[in-house]
Amino acid sequence: MLSTLIAFLGACTLIAASPGPSTVLIIKRSLGSRRSGFMTVLGNETGVFLWGAVAAFGLTALLAASEMAYGVMRVVGAVVLVGFGVQTLWQARRSKGSADGGWEGAEKGAWASYRGGLLLNLANPKAAVFAMSFLPQFVPEGAPHLPAMLGLAALWALYEVGYYGVYVWFVGRMKAVLSRTGVRRRLEQVSGGVLLLLGARLALEG
Repeated sequence: MLSTLIAFLGACTLIAASPGPSTVLIIKRSLGSRRSGFMTVLGNETGVFLWGAVAAFGLTALLAASEMAYGVMRVVGAVVLVGFGVQTLWQARRSKGSADGGWEGAEKGAWASYRGGLLLNLANPKAAVFAMSFLPQFVPEGAPHLPAMLGLAALWALYEVGYYGVYVWFVGRMKAVLSRTGVRRRLEQVSGGVLLLLGARLALEG
């Protein structure tokens, strides 16, 4: 059991360390404040747990088996990513040339940040299919499948809260540098561009 747990947490670390839209959004929101960043993390990890729970009940198998359902989710996910990307680039454009950096919209309300993290995760069909293929590998032999899967999904989400919390803390520590108008605008531009590219890739993939 201990070796399985260690292997599971190691796999969770590799997953979290892989760059993706959630990482980009967490860093972007953390530029506004640690509170916004952390609430984005909580929203994202709520989505992780929900997909894990759906996988535990076997419902993601329906998504993987249905080309139409997966296609619809893929398009919805692409629209969400592109929407976040356009919003980010617009904020960067508004900040150009303003004395205070124009970041009045950067600090999102707590629930707005939470909803953003949750929406981005739930709109990703790959997250659903991945949860279905990832979690069953670590269910101990002979253990009840449903409780074990739900427990692993909860552990996965809690572990990533701590992992991404380090990102939020680091951005907060670097705020004196990152809050400079030019630096912050450039980060927003990069974040927006990455989100647009990820959305386009998701929309175009078969």
